[in-house]
Amino acid sequence: MSSQARTGTMFLRVSRDIEQVKRHGRRSSTQCFNLLASRTEDSVSQVGIVVGRRFGNAVKRNRSKRRFRELVRAIYPDLIPGYHLLVFPKRDALTLSFGDLKELWTATLSKHRLLIARPI
Repeated sequence: MSSQARTGTMFLRVSRDIEQVKRHGRRSSTQCFNLLASRTEDSVSQVGIVVGRRFGNAVKRNRSKRRFRELVRAIYPDLIPGYHLLVFPKRDALTLSFGDLKELWTATLSKHRLLIARPI
C-alpha cells in the first residue's frame, strides 16, 4: 500500500505509483484529455494530473491543473475505490467551458465504470 493511500489523499503524488499506472493502465482518449486507469490493492482511489511543458507556458499549465483538480474534487465521492488514475490534459481543455469539461469527464469515467452508480 502506498504512503499516499494510507493518508487518504485523493491525489496521486508518488512517482513509483505514477510509473506503475503508465506501464499497466488502460488508456482512454478524448478531445480534452487522455486518461490512464490502473487497478490497485489500495482501499482508496487516487488521481494524478500530468501537464508537460509542451502544453504551454506556466500560466496555462497551472490553469489546466486547477481545472482538473476541481473536477476530481467534484466526483471523488462517486469514484470507485481501488483505482489509480492519471490525467493528461490537452490544450482543448482550456477552451471548453467548465460545465462541458465536467460533462465529458463524468461521461468518460462512467464509460469505464469508474463511478459508483447512483439511483436517480
